[in-house]
Amino acid sequence: MKQQLLDKLHTKTARVGVVGLGYVGLPLAVEFAHAGFEVLGLDVDHRKIDKLNAGESYIQDIPTSTVQPLVAAGKLAATTDFSRIRDLDTVNICVPTPLSKAKDPDMTFVNSAVQSIAENFGPGKLVILESTTYPGTTEELVLPKLEQNGLTVGADFFLCFSPERVDPGNKQFQTRNIPKVVGGHTANCTEVGAAFYAQALDRVVPVSGTKVAEMVKLLENTFRMINIGMVNELSIMCGRMGINVWEVIDAAATKPFGFMPFYPGPGLGGHCIPIDPFYLSWKSKQSGIEARFIELAGYINGQMPHFVVDKIQNALNDHTKPLRGSAVHILGMSYKKDIDDVRESPGLDIMHLLLQRGARVSYTDPFIPTLRLEGGRFDSQDMQSACAQADCVVVVTDHTGVDYAAVLDAAPLIVDTRNALKRFQSPKIVTL
Repeated sequence: MKQQLLDKLHTKTARVGVVGLGYVGLPLAVEFAHAGFEVLGLDVDHRKIDKLNAGESYIQDIPTSTVQPLVAAGKLAATTDFSRIRDLDTVNICVPTPLSKAKDPDMTFVNSAVQSIAENFGPGKLVILESTTYPGTTEELVLPKLEQNGLTVGADFFLCFSPERVDPGNKQFQTRNIPKVVGGHTANCTEVGAAFYAQALDRVVPVSGTKVAEMVKLLENTFRMINIGMVNELSIMCGRMGINVWEVIDAAATKPFGFMPFYPGPGLGGHCIPIDPFYLSWKSKQSGIEARFIELAGYINGQMPHFVVDKIQNALNDHTKPLRGSAVHILGMSYKKDIDDVRESPGLDIMHLLLQRGARVSYTDPFIPTLRLEGGRFDSQDMQSACAQADCVVVVTDHTGVDYAAVLDAAPLIVDTRNALKRFQSPKIVTL
């Protein structure tokens, strides 16, 4: 079985399947289609399937001009029919793994995907879980379902975990040139998984097993989360002491060894950093270990939207205005610059808190034309006129190309959470 599948991979005759066609799955499917494989995407969202089969992209990093020729050439197709898994040689699972309100792993999407695969499973297939999760998921949740038909892992079929490393909006590092870590349940599984990725991606990094590969992703994002939490706490300290935290960080960053700069902000956003470390925290508690750094950093980062709103309220108070009834305009709602993604965005939390305190809130974001919050619809406003009409402008996301000179000219007061106006000296500007 192993040699047959390796032969198919090396000759690019293997039929590749990707379950979950979001920010992770679609770019992966496109790379394998580019490499010459016939790729079938599977998703329960009919809108994604219809768009993809029409040659249209719905992901910012994947232009329609890339998708259309692949669809036209028959290299890329999509379906909601999971029985088509029977015809595939490889299946990558790229579905969401959110947290519950109690910050426990919600494995609903993974369970559903694995069940659909198991119902249409057979010998000779490679299954790779890419959804970020806790160490042990592949072994404890995926493997038992695939072995139900009497097949033996490492001989009759192959099972791996490979952490996704997607960074939306990153022009330099994308799916093809980001090193791909992969660990199999057995040595044969790792060999097949590594051979699979090597056909389409620039560099593959095999590790000894699925648990190692699962932990790699959690280490990467926990590292960022904890360091961001530390510098967010430092920004609060510096604010109390009258010290410019941005100047402190920039000076420390001149040290050529032993220091890596992280920067404070209004909170954590995105599909990874605010969520993934809590998978590790949850799993560690099952082993009787308290993940204290993770819990503390999570608390600090979670408090940053409240800290920002307090800054806004205090800044308005210094200008003899109450927050209740004041017009507050937010610049940037996406969780990071130059993308159309608001998942876990601190801008949403800040808007929610401002509305709770009675402010009149509007926003400008060229990547987010409309959003729904508090049961209402908000539309992105013209920046200059909205800034001129606001009592306070808050920079939440520092998008490229924003004319901050015009913002400074129009706005009576600015709370800058990103140090976006650092080149200006004005009593109008309040920083973290």
